[in-house]
Amino acid sequence: MATTAKIAKDLKKPKFAIRHRNRCKRCGRPRGYMRKFELCRICFRQLSLAGEVPGVTKSSW
Repeated sequence: MATTAKIAKDLKKPKFAIRHRNRCKRCGRPRGYMRKFELCRICFRQLSLAGEVPGVTKSSW
């Protein structure tokens, strides 16, 4: 879980655009980020297994 200070710092416009860090909209985690869903891999898995992400189903073969 990201600290509140890190999330607040990321909300401000950085001095250079390249310094922007994508963060999960739910928990603020910077790693394992999926752009399409704006979530980290952990939150994405929890929400998709609960059926809260539209169009995503668990694969099986």
